[in-house]
Amino acid sequence: MGVFVRFADRLSEASGRLAAWVFFAIGLIITYEVVLRYVFTAPTIWVDETARIGQIWATYLAAAFALKHRELIVIDVAFRKPGTLARKLTETFALLVIGLFCCVTVYYGFGLWLDATLRGHTTDTVLALPAWFTDASVWLGFALLAVQAGAEFIRLWSPRSSREEKG
Repeated sequence: MGVFVRFADRLSEASGRLAAWVFFAIGLIITYEVVLRYVFTAPTIWVDETARIGQIWATYLAAAFALKHRELIVIDVAFRKPGTLARKLTETFALLVIGLFCCVTVYYGFGLWLDATLRGHTTDTVLALPAWFTDASVWLGFALLAVQAGAEFIRLWSPRSSREEKG
């Protein structure tokens, strides 16, 4: 496989691991909130928003990892046999739709992020976090997904396109 495919795979693996740790951290802070609220009757003001922002980031970071491991979209009802032309064409169509959606989302998401950054927008919550932080997750996550979709497309049409090579 090419350098681009290996790079995309490593990037997706790293973003997937980061997403897993973010989900783990969310579990910890929610447990912390439950203990404080119900044991000590002292709820926090930051856990709810922090957990939501973490879920947003982790979800977008995990998308490329899910595609790499074929857990994002799986079509095998009609085209079960891998390697057939019909299966390759179906997967090509799915990857092109994903790629197109990603490009549109990155384009408009980056614009929203840039606007929020330049104008200094904040969230409408008690913490009033900078809006650019949550807006960045959208275009970054979809950019990662687009890169992985490109790698999957190359892998699909390369002469040595077995899924076992991915390692």
